[in-house]
Amino acid sequence: MAALVGSLGEGAEVRAPLYVDYGYNITIGPRTFVNFGAVMLDVARISIGADVQIGPNVQLLTPTHPLDAELRRAKWEAAEPITIGDNVWLGGGVIVCPGVTIGENTVVGAGAVVTRDLPPNVVAAGVPARVVRQVPPSSPDSDL
Repeated sequence: MAALVGSLGEGAEVRAPLYVDYGYNITIGPRTFVNFGAVMLDVARISIGADVQIGPNVQLLTPTHPLDAELRRAKWEAAEPITIGDNVWLGGGVIVCPGVTIGENTVVGAGAVVTRDLPPNVVAAGVPARVVRQVPPSSPDSDL
């Protein structure tokens, strides 16, 4: 795995299969877990922070294509980077679109489609993903 991606943090775990365009544009932070069937189309940079939990069949998609049909037929493509902050949890089947940043400690519900940036410390869900509430602050005494 370390040879496939640009950077793999200590203690990170990625379950196969993993599908990538290039691999070298992906950085995965320490102690991050990526479950089965992830798709990371890294035409642009994909940065995944520390202690991130990525559910099965999550898609991180950096490529974009023109709205103009003639340019699409000519195979034009661009890409915008994706940034996932520390301690983020992406539920199963989440899709993150090009150019999106997800703030630290944010939770994205299963099946959500993230089309715009999400701030830190929120829960987001739906299609398109919308903030539904704040994440309560962690405390050393809290029960999980």
